[in-house]
Amino acid sequence: MKYIDQQLVVKRMNGRNLVNKLFKGIFMLATLVSLLFLAILLYRIGTQGISHLSWDFLTNFASRFPEKAGIKAALVGSLWLMAVVAPTSIILGVGSAIYLEEYAKKNRITAFIRTNISNLAGVPSVVFGLLGLTIFVRALSLGNSVLAAGFTMSLLILPVIIVAAQESIRAIPGELRDASFGMGATKWQTIVKVILPAAIPGILTGSILALSRAIGETAPLIVIGVPVIIQFLPSGVMDTFTALPMQIYDWSSRPQQEFQVVAAAGIIVLMVVLLLMNTVAAVIRNKFQKRY
Repeated sequence: MKYIDQQLVVKRMNGRNLVNKLFKGIFMLATLVSLLFLAILLYRIGTQGISHLSWDFLTNFASRFPEKAGIKAALVGSLWLMAVVAPTSIILGVGSAIYLEEYAKKNRITAFIRTNISNLAGVPSVVFGLLGLTIFVRALSLGNSVLAAGFTMSLLILPVIIVAAQESIRAIPGELRDASFGMGATKWQTIVKVILPAAIPGILTGSILALSRAIGETAPLIVIGVPVIIQFLPSGVMDTFTALPMQIYDWSSRPQQEFQVVAAAGIIVLMVVLLLMNTVAAVIRNKFQKRY
């Protein structure tokens, strides 16, 4: 210890503490600014839309009169859309992640595939809308149905789910795999009984975030020609429908001030749906985290 210059140590530590406090203040300021804008947005939407929320608003169809306008068709249409998007994207996404992490050989081809999947997660949503228009609407003649829109939205969020599932599977300790193999389990049994249950919290988190993005996207629905206003409810996946983002987009684009209030009420409904989705995901995630 006699060879250590205490004054130099104190001087350097003071400098490092100063830098630490500086960056801590910058990060705190960035957080406060973000929370401030979020609070302003919530306050504006709440003060405008809360007065229009009623049971009639939830049970009426869209109308050219703002006092009679409702969100029934859009709300039911969004639920139909999620009924197609959720199983399609989760099954394909988790299946792809399992193959890439557990079965595919580690070579340049798989590395190329992983890189491009990560890049696809950042592609603008309108590009996926054009892809859905070309393949599902025109080539497969599905039209602007729930099925065509669901497949298009599944393509949009599929890269996000694959990446999240890959990271969750990759985070499973190797000791769990070795213990399963040591007990005589096959690779498939190890995946089903050990790896997937342990990876469910991460997979579910990524999937819910991806589904939250899908339910709030408007650009792909506009591209594939989803109508803004309909006066009926879809009875199957081949029926025409509308969705919450399309209805909110239509109301917010109208010049009448009354429709701005109706759009704010629609945004509140959309936020409640997202909150319920995230709550269910949190409950399931916490349940599995206690087990593994």
